[in-house]
Amino acid sequence: MELVGSPLTATYAHPRSTPTKFLPAISTMASSYKNRFPYYPLPQSFSLPWMPSAYYKAAAMNPTLAPFSKSSQGLTPSKMLPFVSNRTNLFTWYTPDDWYRSNLTNYKESEASRHNAEHLRVDTSRMIQDKYQQTKKTQLESTKNLGERVNDIEFWRSELCRELDEMMGETNALTDMKKRLERALAETEAPLQVAQECLLHREKRMGIDLVHDNVEKQLFTEVDVIRSCQERMQQYLDKAKAQLASNRVAQHELERDLVNKQAAHRIDDKCHHLRNTSDGISYYRGVERVDATISVPESWARFTDDNILCSQSERVASAKLRDNIENLLVVTANEMWRQFNEVNVAFTNRIAETADAKSKIQTHLAKTLQEIFQIEMNIEAIRKAIRDKGPPLKVAQTRLDERTRRPNMELCRDTAQLRLVNEVHEIDEMIQSLQQRLRDAEDTLQMLVRAKSVLEHDLAVKANSLFIDQEKCMGMRKTFPSTVRLVGYV
Repeated sequence: MELVGSPLTATYAHPRSTPTKFLPAISTMASSYKNRFPYYPLPQSFSLPWMPSAYYKAAAMNPTLAPFSKSSQGLTPSKMLPFVSNRTNLFTWYTPDDWYRSNLTNYKESEASRHNAEHLRVDTSRMIQDKYQQTKKTQLESTKNLGERVNDIEFWRSELCRELDEMMGETNALTDMKKRLERALAETEAPLQVAQECLLHREKRMGIDLVHDNVEKQLFTEVDVIRSCQERMQQYLDKAKAQLASNRVAQHELERDLVNKQAAHRIDDKCHHLRNTSDGISYYRGVERVDATISVPESWARFTDDNILCSQSERVASAKLRDNIENLLVVTANEMWRQFNEVNVAFTNRIAETADAKSKIQTHLAKTLQEIFQIEMNIEAIRKAIRDKGPPLKVAQTRLDERTRRPNMELCRDTAQLRLVNEVHEIDEMIQSLQQRLRDAEDTLQMLVRAKSVLEHDLAVKANSLFIDQEKCMGMRKTFPSTVRLVGYV
């Protein structure tokens, strides 16, 4: 008989078969019951038709009884005369222990069968409920994911619509500005030597100072103002045509992406509202094995984001170009002097920035030198600490080595042994941590040395840039022609 806590699989997957030969066959004693009518009729079959045949096997116990005597037919058991045994020899009876043991075996097997059936029913009900909850949870998660996907598509679709409207407005504005530029005509005369010399001198800057800063922008603007107005217009006209082409390309990408987003939104919104009772749902065998995807959520979002960023960059470039064209259209001879003042102001600001950067570099260089000294002292302290760990480690290892020579049962793994082993491990870990800290300190020292070299180089670069802007360029710009000469009175 199986215990209550035994695994259910072992219980009702492999049921215990009903013993068929526990008692001797009654048919062997058929001759002793001739002309005898039984008090209680025996069943003709011991099979259990209500139990599944896959789990149980009926016992083959079919007793053979002698035919009823004609004289006893039609009489009730209470009115029948007692039978007189006609046996003349002894035969083996079942003992009471056999009878009780047979009953007990049947009870236990019946109880085990009921127990197994009850466990099967409980587990089946629990499994059905679990599968229902799991299916419901999975469908809710899928519906939630589809809802989130619809929201994501809606967000990117709104972003695309907004960016597309702004791009169309920017394209129209740039088209109007290009028409204005095509109709504009102007001519100017101005000295180019000072501006060109300043640009040439500033090209001698070194390293990171070769930056396209505001001074250089103003110098180029000054050169453009001095040049003939027609040449400048033609140059900006070509830029406007190229920018318009770039704007149309970005606009086309936005429109195509928006159409795709609308189609995807329609499909996913339909999928999001599908329910178990919806019309149009059907089986599509093998559809889960068809993978027609060409992107993942990251690449999908990055694709639209790249389109928007490209459009925004084109819009920024287009807006900047429109501003330049607008400035170009209002440039006159009087503005040349204002441009000259703007260049001087830019030089002044740049010189102040360069001098401030030079001062900060000198401060950082001094701090870096001090820190190099401190880290070198720290490295020496770490090395000394590592050397100081040598004698304790030697003592612990020597103790362990000496204790290995203890005889026989004296080789005990006692507290002293465990403590010595832990001591060796602790000292090794200390040495390793100190060595790691030493390597970190040495790496930091290398970084500081490299930073020192960079600061020294940057200090030289700043000094050179300061000399060019302050001495050479500003020295030449003191002799810029007056307004009277620029307007042609002299």
